[in-house]
Amino acid sequence: MSQSRTKSGYIIAAAFIGPGTVTTASLAGAEFGFHLVWALLFSVFATIVLQDMAVRLGFATGKGMSEALHHQFKQSWVKYPLIMLVVAAIGIGNAAYESGNLTGAALGLNNIADLGIGPWGGIMGAIAALLLWRGQYKHIENVLVMLVGIMAMVFVVTFAVSEPDWSAMFSQITQPVINTDSLTTILALIGTTIVPYNLFLHASLVARQQQEHSQPASDFRRQSGIAIGLGGLITLVIMATAMQTFFGQADSMNAGNLAAQLAPLLGPYAEIFFAMGMFAAGLTSAITAPLAAAYAVCGALNKPTDLTSVWFRAVWAMVLVAGVVATLTGTKPLYAILFAQAANGILLPGVALLLLYMMNTHPQLGALRNRLAANVLGVGVVILIIGLTYQKLFA
Repeated sequence: MSQSRTKSGYIIAAAFIGPGTVTTASLAGAEFGFHLVWALLFSVFATIVLQDMAVRLGFATGKGMSEALHHQFKQSWVKYPLIMLVVAAIGIGNAAYESGNLTGAALGLNNIADLGIGPWGGIMGAIAALLLWRGQYKHIENVLVMLVGIMAMVFVVTFAVSEPDWSAMFSQITQPVINTDSLTTILALIGTTIVPYNLFLHASLVARQQQEHSQPASDFRRQSGIAIGLGGLITLVIMATAMQTFFGQADSMNAGNLAAQLAPLLGPYAEIFFAMGMFAAGLTSAITAPLAAAYAVCGALNKPTDLTSVWFRAVWAMVLVAGVVATLTGTKPLYAILFAQAANGILLPGVALLLLYMMNTHPQLGALRNRLAANVLGVGVVILIIGLTYQKLFA
Protein backbone atom coordinates (compact mmCIF):
# COMPACT_ATOMS: atom_id res chain seq x y z
CA MET A 1 0.00 0.00 0.00
CA SER A 2 1.15 3.54 -0.67
CA GLN A 3 2.48 5.56 2.21
CA SER A 4 0.45 8.54 0.99
CA ARG A 5 -2.76 6.93 2.20
CA THR A 6 -1.99 7.63 5.84
CA LYS A 7 -1.74 11.17 7.17
CA SER A 8 -1.94 10.37 10.87
CA GLY A 9 1.62 11.58 11.49
CA TYR A 10 0.90 14.98 9.95
CA ILE A 11 -2.27 15.30 12.01
CA ILE A 12 -0.15 14.83 15.14
CA ALA A 13 2.24 17.51 13.87
CA ALA A 14 -0.80 19.74 13.30
CA ALA A 15 -1.96 19.02 16.83
CA PHE A 16 1.24 20.04 18.58
CA ILE A 17 2.02 23.10 16.43
CA GLY A 18 -0.76 25.22 17.89
CA PRO A 19 -0.86 28.76 19.27
CA GLY A 20 0.92 27.40 22.32
CA THR A 21 3.86 26.31 20.17
CA VAL A 22 4.01 29.64 18.33
CA THR A 23 3.78 31.58 21.59
CA THR A 24 6.16 29.41 23.61
CA ALA A 25 8.78 29.18 20.86
CA SER A 26 8.52 32.94 20.27
CA LEU A 27 8.98 33.69 23.97
CA ALA A 28 11.87 31.22 24.21
CA GLY A 29 13.65 32.84 21.26
CA ALA A 30 12.96 36.36 22.50
CA GLU A 31 14.10 35.77 26.08
CA PHE A 32 16.81 33.12 25.70
CA GLY A 33 17.81 33.17 22.03
CA PHE A 34 19.08 29.75 20.95
CA HIS A 35 20.30 28.82 24.44
CA LEU A 36 17.18 26.63 24.86
CA VAL A 37 17.39 24.81 21.52
CA TRP A 38 18.60 21.78 23.48
CA ALA A 39 15.16 21.60 25.15
CA LEU A 40 13.41 21.68 21.77
CA LEU A 41 15.70 18.98 20.32
CA PHE A 42 15.10 16.80 23.38
CA SER A 43 11.34 17.37 23.05
CA VAL A 44 11.26 16.41 19.36
CA PHE A 45 13.35 13.29 19.99
CA ALA A 46 11.16 12.29 22.95
CA THR A 47 8.00 12.91 20.90
CA ILE A 48 9.24 10.62 18.12
CA VAL A 49 10.02 7.88 20.67
CA LEU A 50 6.69 8.10 22.52
CA GLN A 51 4.49 8.59 19.44
CA ASP A 52 6.15 5.56 17.85
CA MET A 53 4.96 3.53 20.85
CA ALA A 54 1.43 4.90 20.39
CA VAL A 55 1.57 3.99 16.68
CA ARG A 56 2.62 0.41 17.45
CA LEU A 57 -0.05 0.06 20.14
CA GLY A 58 -2.84 1.29 17.83
CA PHE A 59 -1.60 -0.89 14.96
CA ALA A 60 -1.27 -4.10 16.97
CA THR A 61 -4.47 -3.83 18.99
CA GLY A 62 -6.73 -2.08 16.48
CA LYS A 63 -7.81 0.17 19.35
CA GLY A 64 -6.94 3.55 20.76
CA MET A 65 -4.82 3.85 23.89
CA SER A 66 -7.75 4.25 26.29
CA GLU A 67 -9.66 1.39 24.62
CA ALA A 68 -6.62 -0.85 24.98
CA LEU A 69 -6.37 0.22 28.63
CA HIS A 70 -10.02 -0.66 29.19
CA HIS A 71 -9.55 -4.16 27.80
CA GLN A 72 -6.11 -4.84 29.31
CA PHE A 73 -6.80 -4.11 32.97
CA LYS A 74 -9.37 -6.57 34.32
CA GLN A 75 -9.13 -5.81 38.06
CA SER A 76 -11.69 -3.14 38.91
CA TRP A 77 -9.49 -1.59 41.62
CA VAL A 78 -6.89 -0.80 38.93
CA LYS A 79 -9.09 -0.25 35.89
CA TYR A 80 -11.58 2.25 37.26
CA PRO A 81 -9.06 4.65 38.83
CA LEU A 82 -7.16 4.62 35.51
CA ILE A 83 -10.38 5.31 33.61
CA MET A 84 -11.11 8.24 35.91
CA LEU A 85 -7.54 9.49 35.40
CA VAL A 86 -7.99 9.44 31.62
CA VAL A 87 -11.36 11.20 31.83
CA ALA A 88 -9.95 13.87 34.17
CA ALA A 89 -6.52 14.35 32.61
CA ILE A 90 -7.51 14.18 28.96
CA GLY A 91 -11.20 15.14 28.97
CA ILE A 92 -11.15 17.94 31.54
CA GLY A 93 -7.54 18.86 30.78
CA ASN A 94 -8.28 19.33 27.09
CA ALA A 95 -11.17 21.63 27.94
CA ALA A 96 -8.66 23.93 29.65
CA TYR A 97 -6.19 23.47 26.82
CA GLU A 98 -8.86 24.43 24.30
CA SER A 99 -9.06 27.89 25.81
CA GLY A 100 -5.40 28.44 24.96
CA ASN A 101 -5.98 27.21 21.39
CA LEU A 102 -8.88 29.60 20.79
CA THR A 103 -7.27 32.50 22.65
CA GLY A 104 -4.03 32.16 20.70
CA ALA A 105 -5.80 32.13 17.36
CA ALA A 106 -7.96 35.08 18.40
CA LEU A 107 -4.80 37.03 19.28
CA GLY A 108 -3.63 36.89 15.68
CA LEU A 109 -6.99 37.54 14.07
CA ASN A 110 -7.70 40.47 16.37
CA ASN A 111 -4.67 42.23 14.90
CA ILE A 112 -6.51 42.33 11.54
CA ALA A 113 -10.02 43.14 12.75
CA ASP A 114 -10.43 44.41 16.28
CA LEU A 115 -13.52 42.44 17.29
CA GLY A 116 -12.00 41.40 20.61
CA ILE A 117 -10.45 38.12 21.79
CA GLY A 118 -13.81 36.71 22.98
CA PRO A 119 -15.78 37.15 19.74
CA TRP A 120 -12.91 35.81 17.63
CA GLY A 121 -12.62 32.82 19.95
CA GLY A 122 -16.33 32.16 19.50
CA ILE A 123 -15.99 32.30 15.70
CA MET A 124 -13.07 29.87 15.79
CA GLY A 125 -15.06 27.55 18.03
CA ALA A 126 -17.98 27.60 15.60
CA ILE A 127 -15.72 26.69 12.65
CA ALA A 128 -14.18 23.80 14.60
CA ALA A 129 -17.63 22.59 15.68
CA LEU A 130 -18.89 22.61 12.08
CA LEU A 131 -15.97 20.47 10.86
CA LEU A 132 -16.29 18.01 13.74
CA TRP A 133 -20.09 17.76 13.51
CA ARG A 134 -19.96 16.75 9.86
CA GLY A 135 -18.22 13.61 11.10
CA GLN A 136 -16.28 13.06 7.87
CA TYR A 137 -12.78 12.11 8.88
CA LYS A 138 -11.27 12.71 5.43
CA HIS A 139 -12.44 16.34 5.41
CA ILE A 140 -10.98 16.94 8.88
CA GLU A 141 -7.72 15.32 7.83
CA ASN A 142 -7.38 17.41 4.65
CA VAL A 143 -8.20 20.68 6.43
CA LEU A 144 -5.61 19.99 9.15
CA VAL A 145 -2.84 19.14 6.67
CA MET A 146 -3.65 22.24 4.57
CA LEU A 147 -3.55 24.50 7.64
CA VAL A 148 -0.18 23.12 8.71
CA GLY A 149 1.10 23.94 5.23
CA ILE A 150 -0.11 27.55 5.55
CA MET A 151 1.44 27.90 8.98
CA ALA A 152 4.76 26.45 7.85
CA MET A 153 4.85 28.73 4.81
CA VAL A 154 4.37 31.87 6.92
CA PHE A 155 7.32 31.21 9.20
CA VAL A 156 9.70 29.26 6.96
CA VAL A 157 9.51 31.72 4.06
CA THR A 158 9.98 34.64 6.43
CA PHE A 159 13.07 33.09 7.96
CA ALA A 160 14.53 31.92 4.65
CA VAL A 161 14.61 35.37 3.04
CA SER A 162 15.63 37.29 6.15
CA GLU A 163 19.21 37.81 7.29
CA PRO A 164 19.72 35.45 10.24
CA ASP A 165 22.79 35.80 12.43
CA TRP A 166 24.14 32.28 11.90
CA SER A 167 27.22 32.75 14.05
CA ALA A 168 25.17 33.95 17.04
CA MET A 169 22.77 31.02 16.63
CA PHE A 170 25.58 28.47 16.52
CA SER A 171 27.34 30.07 19.47
CA GLN A 172 24.19 29.96 21.60
CA ILE A 173 23.32 26.38 20.62
CA THR A 174 26.73 25.30 21.96
CA GLN A 175 26.06 27.15 25.24
CA PRO A 176 22.85 25.54 26.56
CA VAL A 177 21.15 27.17 29.54
CA ILE A 178 19.24 25.56 32.40
CA ASN A 179 18.53 27.66 35.48
CA THR A 180 15.65 28.82 37.67
CA ASP A 181 14.70 31.62 35.29
CA SER A 182 14.46 29.29 32.28
CA LEU A 183 12.70 26.28 33.86
CA THR A 184 9.15 27.41 33.13
CA THR A 185 10.04 28.05 29.48
CA ILE A 186 11.86 24.70 29.25
CA LEU A 187 8.83 22.86 30.65
CA ALA A 188 6.59 24.83 28.30
CA LEU A 189 8.72 23.82 25.27
CA ILE A 190 8.49 20.19 26.39
CA GLY A 191 4.75 20.46 27.08
CA THR A 192 3.94 22.11 23.77
CA THR A 193 5.83 19.42 21.81
CA ILE A 194 5.25 16.18 23.74
CA VAL A 195 1.51 16.65 24.15
CA PRO A 196 -0.06 13.88 26.31
CA TYR A 197 -3.36 13.83 24.43
CA ASN A 198 -1.52 13.22 21.15
CA LEU A 199 -0.53 9.75 22.42
CA PHE A 200 -4.23 8.87 22.71
CA LEU A 201 -5.10 10.55 19.42
CA HIS A 202 -2.30 8.91 17.42
CA ALA A 203 -3.12 5.37 18.56
CA SER A 204 -6.79 5.90 17.68
CA LEU A 205 -6.01 7.36 14.24
CA VAL A 206 -3.63 4.51 13.38
CA ALA A 207 -6.16 1.90 14.51
CA ARG A 208 -8.83 3.55 12.34
CA GLN A 209 -6.65 3.92 9.25
CA GLN A 210 -5.21 0.42 9.59
CA GLN A 211 -8.72 -1.03 9.48
CA GLU A 212 -9.53 1.01 6.37
CA HIS A 213 -6.31 0.60 4.36
CA SER A 214 -4.43 -2.39 5.81
CA GLN A 215 -0.99 -0.77 5.58
CA PRO A 216 2.20 -2.19 7.13
CA ALA A 217 3.26 -0.80 10.51
CA SER A 218 6.44 0.59 8.95
CA ASP A 219 4.40 3.09 6.88
CA PHE A 220 2.80 4.59 9.96
CA ARG A 221 6.05 4.60 11.95
CA ARG A 222 8.11 6.19 9.18
CA GLN A 223 5.59 8.92 8.52
CA SER A 224 5.25 9.63 12.23
CA GLY A 225 9.00 10.29 12.52
CA ILE A 226 9.13 12.48 9.39
CA ALA A 227 6.07 14.56 10.32
CA ILE A 228 7.19 15.17 13.90
CA GLY A 229 10.67 16.10 12.69
CA LEU A 230 9.15 18.65 10.30
CA GLY A 231 7.02 20.00 13.13
CA GLY A 232 10.14 20.43 15.23
CA LEU A 233 11.84 22.27 12.36
CA ILE A 234 8.91 24.70 12.11
CA THR A 235 9.13 25.31 15.87
CA LEU A 236 12.87 25.99 15.53
CA VAL A 237 12.21 28.51 12.75
CA ILE A 238 9.64 30.31 14.93
CA MET A 239 12.20 30.48 17.74
CA ALA A 240 14.78 31.86 15.30
CA THR A 241 12.54 34.64 13.96
CA ALA A 242 11.75 35.80 17.50
CA MET A 243 15.42 35.67 18.45
CA GLN A 244 16.39 37.92 15.54
CA THR A 245 13.82 40.54 16.48
CA PHE A 246 13.80 40.57 20.28
CA PHE A 247 16.83 38.84 21.82
CA GLY A 248 19.17 41.40 23.34
CA GLN A 249 16.92 44.25 22.25
CA ALA A 250 15.34 46.90 24.44
CA ASP A 251 11.80 45.87 23.51
CA SER A 252 10.31 42.78 25.12
CA MET A 253 7.77 40.44 23.54
CA ASN A 254 4.15 40.66 24.68
CA ALA A 255 0.64 39.90 23.43
CA GLY A 256 0.54 43.07 21.38
CA ASN A 257 3.79 42.68 19.46
CA LEU A 258 4.13 38.95 18.68
CA ALA A 259 3.76 39.79 14.98
CA ALA A 260 6.75 42.15 15.16
CA GLN A 261 9.12 39.19 14.66
CA LEU A 262 8.00 39.15 11.00
CA ALA A 263 8.26 42.92 10.52
CA PRO A 264 11.91 43.08 9.30
CA LEU A 265 10.86 41.30 6.13
CA LEU A 266 7.11 41.89 5.77
CA GLY A 267 6.83 45.43 7.12
CA PRO A 268 3.19 46.55 7.31
CA TYR A 269 2.02 43.11 6.19
CA ALA A 270 3.61 41.37 9.21
CA GLU A 271 0.42 41.38 11.24
CA ILE A 272 -1.60 39.88 8.38
CA PHE A 273 0.87 37.04 7.82
CA PHE A 274 1.22 36.41 11.54
CA ALA A 275 -2.57 36.30 11.87
CA MET A 276 -2.66 33.68 9.09
CA GLY A 277 -0.12 31.58 10.97
CA MET A 278 -1.95 31.89 14.28
CA PHE A 279 -5.31 31.19 12.62
CA ALA A 280 -3.91 28.00 11.07
CA ALA A 281 -2.22 26.97 14.31
CA GLY A 282 -5.32 27.75 16.37
CA LEU A 283 -7.81 25.96 14.18
CA THR A 284 -5.70 22.79 13.92
CA SER A 285 -5.39 22.54 17.70
CA ALA A 286 -8.98 23.65 18.28
CA ILE A 287 -10.05 20.63 16.21
CA THR A 288 -7.55 18.05 17.46
CA ALA A 289 -7.92 18.75 21.22
CA PRO A 290 -11.68 17.95 21.30
CA LEU A 291 -11.13 15.08 18.86
CA ALA A 292 -8.46 13.53 21.09
CA ALA A 293 -10.61 14.01 24.19
CA ALA A 294 -13.53 12.25 22.48
CA TYR A 295 -11.38 9.27 21.44
CA ALA A 296 -9.80 9.02 24.91
CA VAL A 297 -12.94 9.43 27.02
CA CYS A 298 -15.22 7.28 24.84
CA GLY A 299 -12.57 4.57 24.64
CA ALA A 300 -12.02 4.59 28.40
CA LEU A 301 -15.77 4.37 29.08
CA ASN A 302 -16.18 1.64 26.44
CA LYS A 303 -18.45 3.84 24.33
CA PRO A 304 -18.50 4.06 20.49
CA THR A 305 -15.60 6.03 18.98
CA ASP A 306 -17.35 6.62 15.67
CA LEU A 307 -17.25 10.32 14.73
CA THR A 308 -21.04 10.47 14.36
CA SER A 309 -21.99 8.67 17.60
CA VAL A 310 -23.89 10.58 20.28
CA TRP A 311 -21.26 9.92 22.94
CA PHE A 312 -18.39 10.99 20.70
CA ARG A 313 -20.12 14.22 19.71
CA ALA A 314 -21.12 14.96 23.31
CA VAL A 315 -17.53 14.73 24.56
CA TRP A 316 -15.94 16.92 21.89
CA ALA A 317 -18.80 19.41 22.19
CA MET A 318 -18.26 19.78 25.96
CA VAL A 319 -14.54 20.36 25.46
CA LEU A 320 -15.17 22.90 22.71
CA VAL A 321 -17.87 24.77 24.62
CA ALA A 322 -15.69 24.92 27.73
CA GLY A 323 -12.89 26.43 25.66
CA VAL A 324 -15.18 29.03 24.09
CA VAL A 325 -16.66 30.00 27.49
CA ALA A 326 -13.19 30.37 29.01
CA THR A 327 -12.13 32.54 26.06
CA LEU A 328 -15.21 34.75 26.39
CA THR A 329 -14.52 35.36 30.09
CA GLY A 330 -11.14 36.85 29.16
CA THR A 331 -7.78 35.74 30.55
CA LYS A 332 -4.31 37.17 29.97
CA PRO A 333 -3.51 35.36 26.71
CA LEU A 334 0.24 34.83 26.85
CA TYR A 335 0.25 33.68 30.47
CA ALA A 336 -2.69 31.32 29.92
CA ILE A 337 -1.02 29.72 26.90
CA LEU A 338 2.38 29.40 28.58
CA PHE A 339 0.80 27.93 31.72
CA ALA A 340 -1.10 25.34 29.65
CA GLN A 341 2.14 24.17 28.03
CA ALA A 342 3.92 23.92 31.40
CA ALA A 343 0.96 21.96 32.84
CA ASN A 344 1.23 19.55 29.91
CA GLY A 345 4.86 18.96 30.81
CA ILE A 346 3.85 18.09 34.37
CA LEU A 347 1.04 15.72 33.26
CA LEU A 348 3.22 13.94 30.72
CA PRO A 349 5.23 11.57 33.00
CA GLY A 350 2.09 9.78 34.24
CA VAL A 351 0.73 9.25 30.73
CA ALA A 352 4.15 8.15 29.44
CA LEU A 353 4.56 5.61 32.27
CA LEU A 354 1.13 4.16 31.51
CA LEU A 355 2.07 3.85 27.82
CA LEU A 356 5.39 2.19 28.72
CA TYR A 357 3.60 -0.35 30.90
CA MET A 358 1.13 -1.21 28.15
CA MET A 359 3.90 -1.48 25.55
CA ASN A 360 5.56 -4.18 27.65
CA THR A 361 2.52 -6.14 28.79
CA HIS A 362 -0.31 -5.92 26.24
CA PRO A 363 -0.89 -9.46 24.91
CA GLN A 364 -1.66 -8.36 21.33
CA LEU A 365 1.59 -6.50 20.66
CA GLY A 366 3.65 -9.51 19.55
CA ALA A 367 6.72 -8.39 17.58
CA LEU A 368 5.73 -4.74 18.10
CA ARG A 369 6.27 -4.97 21.86
CA ASN A 370 8.86 -2.58 23.28
CA ARG A 371 12.46 -3.72 23.11
CA LEU A 372 15.20 -2.75 25.54
CA ALA A 373 16.27 0.37 23.60
CA ALA A 374 12.72 1.77 23.48
CA ASN A 375 12.24 1.14 27.20
CA VAL A 376 15.54 2.81 28.09
CA LEU A 377 14.72 5.85 25.95
CA GLY A 378 11.17 6.07 27.31
CA VAL A 379 12.26 5.81 30.94
CA GLY A 380 15.03 8.34 30.31
CA VAL A 381 12.49 10.84 28.95
CA VAL A 382 10.25 10.38 31.99
CA ILE A 383 13.14 10.74 34.48
CA LEU A 384 14.38 13.97 32.87
CA ILE A 385 10.89 15.52 32.81
CA ILE A 386 10.24 14.54 36.43
CA GLY A 387 13.61 16.02 37.40
CA LEU A 388 12.87 19.33 35.65
CA THR A 389 9.38 19.47 37.18
CA TYR A 390 10.72 18.75 40.69
CA GLN A 391 13.34 21.44 40.24
CA LYS A 392 10.67 23.93 39.19
CA LEU A 393 8.25 23.11 41.99
CA PHE A 394 10.63 22.67 44.91
CA ALA A 395 13.87 24.48 44.09
